[in-house]
Amino acid sequence: MVGRMTSLVNEVPAFSRPRERLENYGEKALANHELLAILLRTGTKDSNVIALAMKVLNTFENLHFLKTASIEELMSIAGIGKIKAIEIRAAIELGIRISQASQIKIGQITSSRNAGEMLLGEMRDLQQEHVIVLYLNTKNEIIKKETVFVGGLNSSVAHPREIFRGAVRFSAARIIIGHNHPSGNPEPSEADILFTKRMATCGEMMGIEMLDHIIIGQTHYISLKELGIF
Repeated sequence: MVGRMTSLVNEVPAFSRPRERLENYGEKALANHELLAILLRTGTKDSNVIALAMKVLNTFENLHFLKTASIEELMSIAGIGKIKAIEIRAAIELGIRISQASQIKIGQITSSRNAGEMLLGEMRDLQQEHVIVLYLNTKNEIIKKETVFVGGLNSSVAHPREIFRGAVRFSAARIIIGHNHPSGNPEPSEADILFTKRMATCGEMMGIEMLDHIIIGQTHYISLKELGIF
């Protein structure tokens, strides 16, 4: 039976297997039965996992009725045992909780001074140069704060993709970049200025506004926006 089940799974052409399709094209390209097939993982001795997934979906009028199906109702479908029924229920409940979850905000930026004072308190005593990005929504609420790299801005790691990868991932509308000078002197170097202009240009191209680049020293900070650098 196990050998027959495996062969039925492998009978699905590689180019149409749900996992491979998701990896190659993303989850939004998959039909409902393909997403369900990934959860089910295996078929039965009589049908492959794609056919089993379609059988489950055809049992219910639409996804709403599948969402409310009990373990017993799922187990009434040929090929769906207790374990598969429990896994389907768990996936449905997790999806419901995710859809109801709200993004946690960790403060709101009201000015460059507000951002500068916050970053000064966090970064003034760092012994290495750190670059932190505040990812903001349209209300300037901080939706994520992330250290994107450690090291000088003139090094190869200081690349726009490291900054804006997070902006895209967190659906940020704006960003504020902060980095410290371990020397304690926040005066911008030529590398700082070039980096700032590069980031602002990339942000404009991507439709993600860079509100400021703030350099942190030991006792005070400098806003490159207020200096008119960009």
